[in-house]
Amino acid sequence: MDFNRKHLLGLEGFTREEISYILDTSESFKEVLSRQIPKVPTLRGKTIVNLFFEDSTRTRISFELAEKRLSADTVNFSASTSSVKKGETLRDTARNIEAMKIDMVVMRHAAAGAPLYLTQCVDAAIINAGDGQHEHPTQGLLDLMTLRTKFGSLDGVKVAIVGDISHSRVARSNIYGLQALGAEVGLCAPPTFLPYQAEQWNVEIFHNLDEALEWADALNVLRIQLERQEKGLFSTLREYHNLFGVTRERLERTGKDITILHPGPINRGVEIESELADSECSLILDQVTNGVAVRMAVLYLFSGLQKQAELKEKSK
Repeated sequence: MDFNRKHLLGLEGFTREEISYILDTSESFKEVLSRQIPKVPTLRGKTIVNLFFEDSTRTRISFELAEKRLSADTVNFSASTSSVKKGETLRDTARNIEAMKIDMVVMRHAAAGAPLYLTQCVDAAIINAGDGQHEHPTQGLLDLMTLRTKFGSLDGVKVAIVGDISHSRVARSNIYGLQALGAEVGLCAPPTFLPYQAEQWNVEIFHNLDEALEWADALNVLRIQLERQEKGLFSTLREYHNLFGVTRERLERTGKDITILHPGPINRGVEIESELADSECSLILDQVTNGVAVRMAVLYLFSGLQKQAELKEKSK
């Protein structure tokens, strides 16, 4: 297809065709990862900066590995050891990076909209690796890839997102992506964990986990953000686990095989039973593997190389 997007800021507004194209490309790169030498020269000569203003383990490592597998030159930026601590603004940081002739920027930031702002400061392609409570598009894409591999097609598949929806950028990217691919989406959480605009998302809303399990074919279980417990969003971790913790006993009562996803990191024994996270119905490790393939596809497609190859082919 004619893929014309320059930046990946979120999945909101992406069409079924665009998302399917990214996932199909991801499948091609997943094959590369299974080779004896899992490396291709696709992005040789391209320079990518990983601009992380928030701590990250999975996302950062996944992007770095994807970049190395594509033979790109990479620069890792950490706010904790940069001039940001000396008062440098995001705009100045961006302009300095631009002066270094960077081709792409992978950005993670605590403020929603920071990657969008960066597109106004530099000419490089911007990939959002998570911004505030806005979106985390590559996590959404790898979740979609994992579910599509499991179910074949997501048309009519019922996916319940369980946990702290209000503060989750992963939830928003999943909602937009799942709906674009024809899935039905449900949200299950205490009222204090649901954003005010949830009813506008055309989703099923559950405040009872057992009802959500009866409805769902798959669960995406979100991390309970322990740093927010001080705000009184729920009484205790024990109470939350009793009401909304996903356990083997609860799944068995439904009499169904329900697929489990989790974006990590996992609070074992809180939002999900530890044994269940490692069980046969869990696709959590598949998500990690798919994450590298998805990020390889995103880096390739948004590098502009695919477009250049198409134009070259048409000119023949």
